[in-house]
Order: sequence, then C-alpha cells, then structure tokens
Amino acid sequence: MAILPDGPVKMLANLATFQVGWFACVLGGSRVGLLAVALILTLHLAWLARPGEWRWLAGFAALGLVVDGGLTLAGGFAFAEGTSLLGGMPAWLWLLWPLFATLVHHSLAWLWQYPWLAALGGATSGPLSYYAGARLAGVELAPWLLPAEALAWALICLALSAYLGKTPALARRLR
Repeated sequence: MAILPDGPVKMLANLATFQVGWFACVLGGSRVGLLAVALILTLHLAWLARPGEWRWLAGFAALGLVVDGGLTLAGGFAFAEGTSLLGGMPAWLWLLWPLFATLVHHSLAWLWQYPWLAALGGATSGPLSYYAGARLAGVELAPWLLPAEALAWALICLALSAYLGKTPALARRLR
C-alpha cells in the first residue's frame, strides 16, 4: 500500500484517526473500541508507520497494562460492573495506549525536541484525557488518580523526549 507523504495531510490523518479511536473506545466500550483500534492500527501500519514502528505500538500496549493496570488495582478507577477484563480494567482503556503510540513518530514528533514542554504537555494533557474519558464513560476516579496520571504522563513524555529528541539524524538511527 502507498505511504502517505510527510506533511500536513499525514499529520491531520494521524490526529483524526487517533481522535476517532479515542471516542470509539470511550463512548463505544470495549467491543466497539477493539474493532475501531484494530482498524486504525492496521491502517496506520499500512500507510503511516515507519519500519519497525509496530514495536512502539506493542511497547505502549505493555506500558498501558503496567501503568493503568497498576492504578486500577490500586483503586484509582471504579468501572461499571461487568466491564473489567484486563486485571480489573476494561479493554477500551488499555486500547488507548497503542492508539497513543500512533502519534509518537508523527503528530507529536516535533514535541520531543523540547523536554520541558513535553513533560508539561504530558502532565496536563494526560489527566485531562482521563478526566474527559471518565466523564463520558461513567467511570469514577479516585481523588488521587489525576495527580498520579499527571506524574506518570510527565515522566513518559520526558522519557520520550530524552530518547527521540536528539538531532534528527541521530533520532532516525535510534528509532
């Protein structure tokens, strides 16, 4: 399949598919989310992804199990009865992690050159996404969860910045 050229079309397609997937997971639940994210990841790997980018998708899927799975086990989320699948958290929440990974080398690639902006973006955007998702999906959040997510996402984005924010030539070799 043809790969979309770099530029605004690619960035907009990447952002739009992420947002569609986010809403599918949050509003549609695990079944709709699974179908939507499977389609989005397939299209992403076919049209947008760089060689080996599937490793990032798998890595973020594993990271999501650790971070949100741990926060779920600690009582950070209260989901509706019958929705828990993966260590107490629903699949739709876990699916957001590989979905986020589709942004790392594309729409958010510019951000990793600015470590403190990346950390600030993670510390604010992460918890806002959780808050909005919880309100739309009817999930109760523990009072301590949003600060914990702010810290987690600040550290995740700072780590991404440290790893990917090198000079463009060096960053390409590290990917």
